[in-house]
This record gives sequence, C-alpha cells and structure tokens, in this order.
Amino acid sequence: MAKVTLRSVSTVSRGANAGDVTAVNDLSLELNDHEFVVLAGPPASGNATTLRVIAGLEETSKGEVFIGKRRVNDLPPNDRGIGMVFQNPSLYPQMSVFENLAFALKLRKFPKPEIEKRIADAAGILGLEEMRERKPKQLSGEECLRVAIARAIVRQPELLLFEEPLSGLDAGMRAQLRTEIARLHQRLRTTTIYATHDESEAMAMAERLVVMKNGVVQQNDSPFKIYNEPMNLFVADFFGRPAMNFVKGTLKLDRDALIFHESGEGTIEARFLVADRPAASEYIGRPLLLGIRPEDIEVAHSSPEKGKSSTSFPALVDLVEAMGGETYFHLQTGAHPIVCRSRRGFHPHQAGHRLRFEIDPQKAHFFDPSSTIRI
Repeated sequence: MAKVTLRSVSTVSRGANAGDVTAVNDLSLELNDHEFVVLAGPPASGNATTLRVIAGLEETSKGEVFIGKRRVNDLPPNDRGIGMVFQNPSLYPQMSVFENLAFALKLRKFPKPEIEKRIADAAGILGLEEMRERKPKQLSGEECLRVAIARAIVRQPELLLFEEPLSGLDAGMRAQLRTEIARLHQRLRTTTIYATHDESEAMAMAERLVVMKNGVVQQNDSPFKIYNEPMNLFVADFFGRPAMNFVKGTLKLDRDALIFHESGEGTIEARFLVADRPAASEYIGRPLLLGIRPEDIEVAHSSPEKGKSSTSFPALVDLVEAMGGETYFHLQTGAHPIVCRSRRGFHPHQAGHRLRFEIDPQKAHFFDPSSTIRI
C-alpha cells in the first residue's frame, strides 16, 4: 500500500494557438495510505491530468511526485507499482478473459500456480468465473469494465487509479458498478484514487473529496463537509441536483438578528440570529448572496404572524414535477427563479398558483459575491 504526495506540481503544454495551457497549477496534495480519494471537477478541471501525472502518463513541468517514499517523476508507469482502469477498458481482442488477466503476470515471469490463484481471486471478487474463456467481443461494456478492474488488481498494486471508468455505462449500471468498486476498496484497502466529472459519483464513493477547477484545488475535505460547508460558490454549485439556489440581496440589523432582503422585487425575507452568523455582520448594508439547497426549502404550513419577520416567503409556482417520493417546485420570487425539493405529495395543477414556502435558516449559506467565498 502507498501514500501519494504531490509537491508543487504543474503541467504546461502548448495549446492549439501556440499559447501555453496549464492543466494543473502548482498542486500540492497528500493522499493517505488505504484511502479512497476522489478527484472531482468539470471537464478541464485538471483532475484527470493529475491522475495521469501520478500514473506516469503525463509529465510534470515542475514539482515532485512521490508514491510511498519513492520519488517517481522519472519512473515509467510499469515501475510505479500501480494498477490503472481507464474509461475505455482496451482489452486485447484476440485473447480470452483469462489470457487478458494473465498477460502482465506472464511478462513478469510469475509461476503458473501463482497466476492461476491471482486470477481466480480476482474473478471471484468481480463475478467473472463463468467468463474466463470468452473473448472481449462476447462481453457487454459492463463486463469488459469488470475484466479491466480485475486486470488491474491481479498485479496486487500499491495504488489503484480509476480514470472516469463508468462514463460509458447507462445510469443503472453506473450506480451498480460504483457500489461494487467501493466494496472492492473496503475489501482490499488498496490506496485508490478515482477521477470523475460526475458529482453524484464523487459524493457516493469518496472517503475524501478533492474538488478541482482550472487545475487548482477548491476544497479538500470529506463529502459531508463539502456538501454542507462548501468553501465557495463553485463547490456549492457543483454538488447537488437540483443545484443550490443563489439569491442576491442585502442584510440589515434588527436588534439581535440579521434580516436578509432579496434584491429588486423579490419576496424572500429571512431572519438569522447574529450569534449564529457573526461573520455576516460585516456585510450589513452590502450586497451578498444567500445560498440555499432545494431540499432546504419546504412548503410552509401557515402564513407568518403579522408584524413578525420569518423565513417564509410567497412565490409563484411556474412548474411542478412530481417525482414520486418528492416534488420539485420551480418558483419565481419576483427577482429570481429558484427550486424547492419538497418531501410532500402535490399535484401538477398547482402550477400557476402563488404558495408560501419556508427556508431552513440553519442550512442557509452566505457568500461574498466578489471573492465567491462562503461567509
């Protein structure tokens, strides 16, 4: 098993218009032994490039890469003690499943009994026992991926790397395979690094999440912390579907409370105790953004008492999506479109009506619109 350390790593390449393209920018990161770490971000975030730098498939322009105590910058991929699974499994088409799994072991002169044992173990873990003699053309995409994962683990690597392995599968199969990959890690406890552009996949699989944008780490934390305490607008918006609602407004002080007023003709007015939001006091009278996830807005039971400020507000229902166990309300407040993800059952005929909704003040966030940092 291995700890992975990146020290001030950058990768710069020549772009199409002769300009330099920086895919990873001065990245320093430590990934612990036995961890399952997900590198997450949109396309061109640098997460896949970071994975390929660790694997030795991309060169660094500066910085150092360590696997365990070994500096591996100058080592080829085959000497780094890694197993890697790509988006395209790229199996040898002329070989059977067994031969694909055995190929790398035979090159390394493993004795036949050891090859048989390792393949039997991997096939058992990944459900390939009945497919040993099949050729890749006789396998589904999901089965080819299982073979690719087995091929990576038969080498018993110090480090397992996954580069967007599930993106070619349908939604149901992706959900099943991500569960199996997580279980595989729990069983083997091999240090695992997984790169993905899919926020749901990242959230479901990671023990630790490293969120990247334009080659720079935005937040490095547990999935729980990243979802509930995002560092900035990018992280808040990337995780969660439907996405977090962002509402422009201002704060005013009312004795021991901060009152948020939506900008323009918006109807949202929410009350927060100063003691709960001390940093927000610096923004009294200044523009800021209120962030609230759709699941933290609910249909209000009743109207607020006259003369009292609350966290409920009226909004016009544009569209109602009944999703079975929950309902999505697409709302217009007068200044912003927002989404409420209600756990109650409602009917589509409520579209066009004005209803009252309420915000959970404990789950709301404030963001600085200039720096984008959460306050």
